[in-house]
Amino acid sequence: MKKALIVYNPLAGNRYVPKQLDYIVARFLENDTIVVPFRLSRENSAELEKVLLNESFDYVVVSGGDGTVNSIASVILDNGLDMPIGVIPAGTCNDFARSLNIPTDMKKCLDIIFSGNIMEIDTGLINGEKYCLNTCAGGNFVDVSYSTDGELKKRFGPLAYYMTALGELAALKPVRLKLTTDDEVIEGEFLLFLILNGRHAAGFWNLVEEADLSDGYMDILLVRNCLHVEMAALFFKVLNNDFVNDRNVMWLRTGKCRIEGDSGFNLSVDGEEWKSLPIDIEFLHRKIKVFAPSKQ
Repeated sequence: MKKALIVYNPLAGNRYVPKQLDYIVARFLENDTIVVPFRLSRENSAELEKVLLNESFDYVVVSGGDGTVNSIASVILDNGLDMPIGVIPAGTCNDFARSLNIPTDMKKCLDIIFSGNIMEIDTGLINGEKYCLNTCAGGNFVDVSYSTDGELKKRFGPLAYYMTALGELAALKPVRLKLTTDDEVIEGEFLLFLILNGRHAAGFWNLVEEADLSDGYMDILLVRNCLHVEMAALFFKVLNNDFVNDRNVMWLRTGKCRIEGDSGFNLSVDGEEWKSLPIDIEFLHRKIKVFAPSKQ
């Protein structure tokens, strides 16, 4: 029999994984797999790493938001483990799972895992120490992903981020940034930058419809310093999948990039708060394995 580890955040989403553990165990047994549950908390992340290193698993399944998936992937990458990841989305936005076309329905997620279809995807590496599976963002509104009230997120989902961001329009602060890629240097005053691996960020769909998780490149969106009314209009363009065509948005694609600017510029990686500028980021081509739906 195969052996799998399922890591779940008991407080994520509607907390359906803890309620359905018996069903989950039964599904794994039906598919000739012994599953070991691991209840993840802030205090036991070191124990999780020991379990992954000291036990022999064929694969690991993660139930949680983008930050939880990132933390497990980072352990696998840091230790050179050849182990695919299955994802059961249970966060507010689940941008990484949506970029892989993984549904939120747990039963369908398990079906994908048991189908055995594996996709090798890129991952960003920031300053040689922090992995980025889906999004690295900096600037205004970035703190929305980790400062929005938990009850608000529970009630309104991704719309909670939109509501919180609109409340920050009056306090916009531009920062002078310098971006250096293999092909060009860009300098100017900007309100926000987004580095994308997949197509979705902050609960919004298809920010860059052409983004590819396995092409070895990152897509970078830069929002120029603009009037508040223009920024408000940008939000509506995001909702209408027309963000990259706005005159205040720059879009470039590269494998490596250095971003310099004010060290007080807020940063987040896969929705979690991170350090300040400067950052050097490179995309590692098809570095990690993930269970994903078969392409029709």
